Amino acid sequence: MNYATPLALLTATLLTAPALAQTGPPAGQRPAGGPPAAAPARPVLPAAKGTGRLEGTVLDATTKKPVEYATVALLPLSGATPLDGTVCDEKGRFSLKGLAEGSFRLQISFIGYAPQTMPVTVSGGLTTVPVVRLESTAQKLGEVTVTGERDVIETKPDRIVYNAEKDLTNSGGTAADVLRKVPLLSVDPDGGLQLRGSSNIRVLIDNKPSSIVATSVADALKQIPADQIKSVEVITTPSAKYDAEGTGGIINIILKKNNLQGLNGSVGLAGGNRSSNANGSLNYRKGKIGINSSLSGFAFYSPNRNDLSRTLKDGSGNEQLAVRQAGDGNTVGGGGFGRLGLDYDPAPFHNLLLNVQGNLFRNSGNYEQYNAQYSNPLLPAPNNPDNLPNEFTRDTDRKFRTQSYDLNGGYTRTFDGQKGREWSVLGQHTRNRNEQDYNLDQFQGNTTANDAKDYREASNNLSRNLETTLQTDYAQPFSATNTLETGAKAIMRRVSSVYDVANSAPKAEVIDPVFNPARSNQFDYDQDVLAGYASYGFAASKKLSFKLGGRVENTRVRGSFQERQGQNADLPGVRQNYTNLLPNLSLSFQPKNEKKPGESVRLAYSRRIQRPQIFYLNPFRNTSDTLNVSFGNPDLRPELTDSYELNYTTFVKGSVLNLSAYVRRTGNAIETVRLVDEKTGINSQTFDNIGRNATYGGSVFGSVKPLKDWSVSGNVNVYYVSLKSSGLGFNNSGVQYNLNLNSSYKFKEGLSLQFFGGLNSPRVQLQGKQAAWTYYSMGLRKNLLKDKADLTLNADNFLSATRNLSTTLETDRFRQESNNYLYLRGVRLAFNYRFGKVTNQPPKRRRGIQNDDTKSGGDGQQSGQQ
Repeated sequence: MNYATPLALLTATLLTAPALAQTGPPAGQRPAGGPPAAAPARPVLPAAKGTGRLEGTVLDATTKKPVEYATVALLPLSGATPLDGTVCDEKGRFSLKGLAEGSFRLQISFIGYAPQTMPVTVSGGLTTVPVVRLESTAQKLGEVTVTGERDVIETKPDRIVYNAEKDLTNSGGTAADVLRKVPLLSVDPDGGLQLRGSSNIRVLIDNKPSSIVATSVADALKQIPADQIKSVEVITTPSAKYDAEGTGGIINIILKKNNLQGLNGSVGLAGGNRSSNANGSLNYRKGKIGINSSLSGFAFYSPNRNDLSRTLKDGSGNEQLAVRQAGDGNTVGGGGFGRLGLDYDPAPFHNLLLNVQGNLFRNSGNYEQYNAQYSNPLLPAPNNPDNLPNEFTRDTDRKFRTQSYDLNGGYTRTFDGQKGREWSVLGQHTRNRNEQDYNLDQFQGNTTANDAKDYREASNNLSRNLETTLQTDYAQPFSATNTLETGAKAIMRRVSSVYDVANSAPKAEVIDPVFNPARSNQFDYDQDVLAGYASYGFAASKKLSFKLGGRVENTRVRGSFQERQGQNADLPGVRQNYTNLLPNLSLSFQPKNEKKPGESVRLAYSRRIQRPQIFYLNPFRNTSDTLNVSFGNPDLRPELTDSYELNYTTFVKGSVLNLSAYVRRTGNAIETVRLVDEKTGINSQTFDNIGRNATYGGSVFGSVKPLKDWSVSGNVNVYYVSLKSSGLGFNNSGVQYNLNLNSSYKFKEGLSLQFFGGLNSPRVQLQGKQAAWTYYSMGLRKNLLKDKADLTLNADNFLSATRNLSTTLETDRFRQESNNYLYLRGVRLAFNYRFGKVTNQPPKRRRGIQNDDTKSGGDGQQSGQQ
């Protein structure tokens, strides 16, 4: 493979960025004198020069501690345009030099404090200003300080943000409960996640990929407590600096942490009939060092039952029953999730960051299933008079165990007086190990009596996933409205899957399982991705701005079987090497209407790629259910999607309205394909590049406050899906929709009530459709202990015991109907307590790895950086 171009880009960026870091600010750009958040927002007029100096110190009026990075502005006696300005250092000190003699006004301000303005007289030498004591405007909750309150839903130019910490119905729940309430997202009762009807999405945690979602997004959502989630960002058309994977878009889960001085934290405990959890966080910051940590544990119980019937069709349209199945069981599980983060500022404008997080997850269950297979159902009656079934029952015990960790670190360099200029070098290593076992006993007939046992089977599947990422990014502003962003990235994945099966011979006298090499294998899979990108943003006028970008990604895939007793030599390997150019463009228009100050229009286009992961490529045949066989397709190629979006946002008297129209057109679309044997009725499930998948839709989101203490928000998303496969001869299309409503009301004395409800239409599939489903919850919260604690009672889906996630598949050869009944009625009681003394700390910009680049069983500035 030729890596010359990507490697050259990676090397050039690494070598030139430090050199650029030594250059001065662009011509004509005035130094801001501190972090971006503290820079003066207004233009500064050139002041007359002289020999005068002003010095002083700014303290917190309550704690008597320095207010770092407070903004200091020198104003004329009349007018609001500063003549000069600076920011305080880490000890709250400031200094202005080269001032002309005379009388002025000095204004000191910082987020969370009431600004102060005082008269000053500058002499020809040093003038010392008396100590300035800023009064906090924050509302104090016991010993915890809250500096403001955001809406539950926020709309930004390139994303929608759901502030989970403001939604009380999340208390005691999991990440799945949180994501159900995010606009544009839908989570089915089984944990399947979709964005505007597409399941080809990438889930990030704190702007980074995580091994916790490497195996299963649905399982990952059970492991993260809702009480540790700060917000969820939905990015539908990411810019070039994001990996190009995830044709539907990116979901970024931001976990709670803070930059507040001192020691603080929280503890929480929740108990319910479906799940329970305990979680805690502890944070400490002093001066240049900050530590964030959290730990949680959870347990859940999930009964279920299902049934399936499959009929075959002959050329005349007649149908005959071929397979019937029915079963029930339960699953219990639990685990833990922990993280520890350290950031250190060795010097101004330099930051070092180190994070580690890990998880454990276990579940086990028993499942009993009755099976009836009708032999040769389509034979004429004389040869098959009664079509009697072969009946058998399987009693299966399953176990699943996984553990993983992520270790990442980075260095970020910002520049004095050059807002927006930044260089970062980042690295990450993740490891995931999961093991799946099952043991089954098979009985003849509809019974589990021991004397009817005639077959046994056992299996162990051990999978490992190692991933190493190196990344560098550089941003160079040329003016207040023109910025160039460049970067390079290398991702190296090493995956292995070892699958052992032992079974007894059917109807043998001795039925102890014996290792079966024909059904066992070891599959090794390597994937390397080298990428480089460039993005340029500029303003054509005060109202119109553009962002142009492009990304080049080279992918090399190698997959092979390790021969085990010579049984797998005929199984194909995987060899792929391809390079993709992926452009994107966005246009933003802000009318700057005084009556609608937040009004904006955005038009965006992006091309994205979806690579198949090992689950889709592994050709090994899984026959644990003999009537439903599944296997991967090593010939799969990546799918490419062109996305177009038009978005309009306006704010009117505290209300938000967001309208969007979008189109997604995917070539080489990867979809599930099911083929049924006409003689046996056995279903074989695999994946194929079917051809085209096109989606045309629109969505409306609104947020309003009918009363001061009553908030209502809702989302409606309607889209048309068209699936076409000329090669397979399958076509399907239809209109789909999903909607949700979130309403909260605050009573007096710390009591509040919230309701959430959602409805999802039937889902269109290549060979059928999945039934509609609904979800709803109510929560009642009471603040306690002078607002340092709260007690929340939540009820989910309380009007019915189960949800039926039914699916109907139909072609000209077969029809299949299946019902999956999930027990979702739940109630839980959650208690949370917050402790610690805190003072304000300015927000800092952090960079993080984000590997959003693989298809899994599930633009603008990067946000969520703390």
